[in-house]
Amino acid sequence: MKQIDLIFRTMVAELGQRLLDASFTAEYPLDGRFVPVTVKDRKYWYFDTPSEDGGKNRRYVGPVDDIEINRRVENFKFIKDDVKARRKLVSTLVREAGLIAPETLTGNVVEALAQAGLFRLRACLVGTVAFQTYSAHLGIRLPSASILTGDADIAQDYAISAEVGDSLPPIIDILQSIDPTFRALPHRSGSPRSTTFRNATGYKVEFLTGNRGSDEYLDKSADMPALGGASADPLRFLDFLIYNPVRTVLLHKSGVSVIVPDPARFAVHKIIVAGRRPTETTGTAKRDKDLRQAIILFEALIETGRGDSLAAAMEEALERGESWRAAIKLGARHIPPKQGQYIFDTFNELGLDLREGK
Repeated sequence: MKQIDLIFRTMVAELGQRLLDASFTAEYPLDGRFVPVTVKDRKYWYFDTPSEDGGKNRRYVGPVDDIEINRRVENFKFIKDDVKARRKLVSTLVREAGLIAPETLTGNVVEALAQAGLFRLRACLVGTVAFQTYSAHLGIRLPSASILTGDADIAQDYAISAEVGDSLPPIIDILQSIDPTFRALPHRSGSPRSTTFRNATGYKVEFLTGNRGSDEYLDKSADMPALGGASADPLRFLDFLIYNPVRTVLLHKSGVSVIVPDPARFAVHKIIVAGRRPTETTGTAKRDKDLRQAIILFEALIETGRGDSLAAAMEEALERGESWRAAIKLGARHIPPKQGQYIFDTFNELGLDLREGK
């Protein structure tokens, strides 16, 4: 596994920059203004625009201590969008650099949610769609067998959703603007609040959050005020996955700026969830996919000189307690011997003994 040429990695960085600039051009018209607001002793940027009744409409932007947001707050009047140039960058990165583009429906769904403000409200792509973005983020060509998916998974921290003071438009309206056959599915608990939306072909968009308490909450949907009427399924270990996510690009049309888990956390999390999969055929297939993605990311992170971040993520998970160590070891047992030895040897070199949970 080798990195793509420097010229292509530079193009990815340029595309990411252009997308952030374009998002500010699209979301913040020149007749509005940015205002700092203190919430619970922390400052956040909001954007005010005039309303028809002479008042103002206010939207959440992000933390004042975010360097990138601050730079754009200062310069947004001078930012110009260049869709044609971005399309050319995306095309070159997919066709010549061999990086991964999502299939069309996935790209359209993520693009629509992004334009509606999903990532502005600090939600995070997870699952295989997020994994696809690591091709561009790490500058690595990923094997196509590891990226097939029939759904899009989106996570948001409950505290963020409750405290951000803003919300997406209705999720069902956004999805039906892409495909009118999208419908909200009843939750398995019998709750009227939906966490999953599915179209006529079976494509699903699912919303997740970290489990905030005991396991009794795992079968109950969590109300998410910022997600446009969607609720979320609480999952164990998800808080680890979405902590300190990274921004990257989805290579769709003229590009989509997205937020995904740190790839090191993604790799470790995949080992954890692999060990918790049920043993029937479907569960085994998903476990194998989990481990295949984890192994690919282990190799990619080492190849790109990010072994320290991988070690830090693993060390943090191991330090979270015996149940975490047991979950990691259980998942690691299912890794094929040759590939598993590579992972064990790699972590031994980094000063961590995965087999002993140290």
